[in-house]
Amino acid sequence: MGAIEKSNFDLRERAQREERIALYDRLAPDRERWQKRNRAYYRNIERLVRFVVPEGASVLEIGCGIGDLLASLKPADGLGIDLSPRLVELARQRHPELAFAVADAETLDAAELAGRTFDYVVLSDTVGALGDVWAAFRALRSVCHSGTRIVITYYNFLWEGVLGMGQKLGLKMPIPPQNWLGMEDMVNLLELNHFEVIRKGTAQLLPLHVPLLDRLVNRYLATMPGIRHLALTQFLVCRLAAGGGPVRARDYSCSVVVPCKNERGNIDDIVARTPEMGKGTEIIFVDGNSTDGTVEAIQSHLEAGTRPRMKLIHQGEGRGKGDAVRKGFAAATGDVLFILDADLTVAPEELPKFYAAIAEGRGEFINGSRLAYPMEGQAMRFLNMIGNKAFSIALSGILEQRLKDTLCGTKVLFRKDYQRIAGARTFFGDFDPFGDFDLIFGAAKQNLRIVELPIRYRARTYGETKISRWRNGATLLRMTALAYRKFKRAY
Repeated sequence: MGAIEKSNFDLRERAQREERIALYDRLAPDRERWQKRNRAYYRNIERLVRFVVPEGASVLEIGCGIGDLLASLKPADGLGIDLSPRLVELARQRHPELAFAVADAETLDAAELAGRTFDYVVLSDTVGALGDVWAAFRALRSVCHSGTRIVITYYNFLWEGVLGMGQKLGLKMPIPPQNWLGMEDMVNLLELNHFEVIRKGTAQLLPLHVPLLDRLVNRYLATMPGIRHLALTQFLVCRLAAGGGPVRARDYSCSVVVPCKNERGNIDDIVARTPEMGKGTEIIFVDGNSTDGTVEAIQSHLEAGTRPRMKLIHQGEGRGKGDAVRKGFAAATGDVLFILDADLTVAPEELPKFYAAIAEGRGEFINGSRLAYPMEGQAMRFLNMIGNKAFSIALSGILEQRLKDTLCGTKVLFRKDYQRIAGARTFFGDFDPFGDFDLIFGAAKQNLRIVELPIRYRARTYGETKISRWRNGATLLRMTALAYRKFKRAY
């Protein structure tokens, strides 16, 4: 059963990828028309990238479209790649002097890229459409040498409403929903993959051609303090950190704690899809008095020995996810502790990214963030999203560490650090039924480096949500007030 479910998940992921390719293939014949219609925007992008990339360099453009930007750079050795075969075909026809290939930005596994590095790598209006930006930046390392410079341009999500309206009115090229990435999100994703930012800035406050006015606005107003944050285009120039040496990670044993209540339909999936990480991975189910056969489903795997290092703990009289997590952590033997929600709204396949972040020393408390990528269906209700963002802003100011999503269930930390948090729990008291804030507040109090890792939030496929937005919202308000008293009035 587990192998079948895993296969179904892979099939769904592959189907979504094929849908993206089909969409871009379908739009490809109109790409030139759209670029001509919005020529001022594309010329400004060319001007920006040409300022960074000198003529005669070796250049790789990822997400090259029909190849016009790459051609404008006049590279001595130019290669453009795109996920859409139709776009690549058109690029070859338009620019026969350059090379183009079909390749996925998230893997860069095309034969044309094997063993090659480039002086410059350009991603223009590409990261917003990627299914997994983390994976793309990870793959990017393979085409970089110590002197490579990566140039990234992408649109400011503050323009989402304007661009959406333009698309509805037929003034802008139709595109699928884009990732919600701010400048800090991009810097964070780059740093997680061992890149360092050299320059960052903004451009294009007026992406339309208005004689005299557009040049004045874009050259002067778009870079002014207070106004530059409103510009359409944001850009980054970065390089491999530490001279591009190999990424060094220590080997740790891992414990994945899965709080569950009435999640029978997800148990096989969790067992089959939770990856082995580091020196080995144990799965600890903590059952909260399920009545739907969840316990029996777990026990069947234990009896069959489906995989080694599995445990079942009964929550007993304890209540809430926070209590379940604490009991699971108490039983864990791994060096690194993970929380995986049993509803599988965060895929187990995401966990190796969290392991890489902590094993490579990028952070000490890795917090998942669901607010970077578009979500599946009704994975998060609108009011829940607004409330989550509001609490995240408030707590970021209070804790003085950036938090975009405080309520993502996936959190990872060292067991030794958790023991310090648990040992100092009396400072805050037993206040948190969810467990998220107990860990976040504790990590901040212990001065751990908190790093967020964007994940794709998926719709639940079995069972019902355990969240009551109004009751839990009131609890969150109380916890925010507690954080303010404990952190801002303590000294």
